[in-house]
Amino acid sequence: MRFLLTREQADFARSLDAMLTAADTPAVVRAWEAGDHGPGLEVWRRVAEAGVFALAVPETYDGVGLLPVELVLAFRELGRHAVPGPYVETAAAAVLLADSPGLAKEWLPRIAAGEAVVTLAEEGGYALDADAAEAVFVLGTRMGSAGGELRVSADTARRLYAVEGAGDALPVADESVAAARELAMLLTATQALGVGDALLAQTVAYVKQRTQFGTPIGSFQAVKHRLADTLVGLEFARPLLYGAALSMSGADVAAAKVTAGEAAYAAARTALQLHGAVGYTQELDLSLWLRKARPLRDAWGTPAACRGRALEG
Repeated sequence: MRFLLTREQADFARSLDAMLTAADTPAVVRAWEAGDHGPGLEVWRRVAEAGVFALAVPETYDGVGLLPVELVLAFRELGRHAVPGPYVETAAAAVLLADSPGLAKEWLPRIAAGEAVVTLAEEGGYALDADAAEAVFVLGTRMGSAGGELRVSADTARRLYAVEGAGDALPVADESVAAARELAMLLTATQALGVGDALLAQTVAYVKQRTQFGTPIGSFQAVKHRLADTLVGLEFARPLLYGAALSMSGADVAAAKVTAGEAAYAAARTALQLHGAVGYTQELDLSLWLRKARPLRDAWGTPAACRGRALEG
């Protein structure tokens, strides 16, 4: 099967890219890391105005229906620009809440409009950016709360809080819980791909200008091979993500997740090695993407768990 994006889909991705480029997302990430949500929530509103959250909300509640392919396009751009915030969790929560008319009426129109920031967590896990969220939903069990000390993540823009409090039971079916979990897995994989794409692009630009013995290091055969291997990994993951978005099969989503996550992590290792010592400095914007690769690889399904799920078929 040959898969090509429509003109509308390609234009949608380009418009998001232009909007996020203008938003100066590195500054937004640094503010979010420090607990200042203002700049990040302004980007959140712009993303909502572009229709991204509406892609996960049924038409009945002011959305456009669940459109996984368009969501993949959007979340690749969010990852490529390192946008902070519980975007994955809010989109997955929209799928979960659509199964409950009462909760759907209360939350989904506001989610679609970007007026409500919510987050989603597994039972006994950690809620991403609970300090910025209006509500915490725990998969399959209840509305909850999150508190306690901020848990340190490799990516300091991923602010994690332990789920606590009994809360109210969520009247949703097991199928909706599974669908929400699979969408979270798919969109996390897509963010990882975007991070990998950004790391590769920044590294290619760097090796073209960094010289050794009077020659750009990008002309060295070993460097070319390393970049080529990184590109192959990312390009191999890309069709798996689109295929998983079309099928929304659990096995396909798991295969896409492990492949994209590993490719992004490999891109981070390549970027760090080829940038040399400067790659370790937090002052360099590259670090904002470097720190995302491993947490995204492991969030909503570790490589081992995803491989097991994919092999089950």
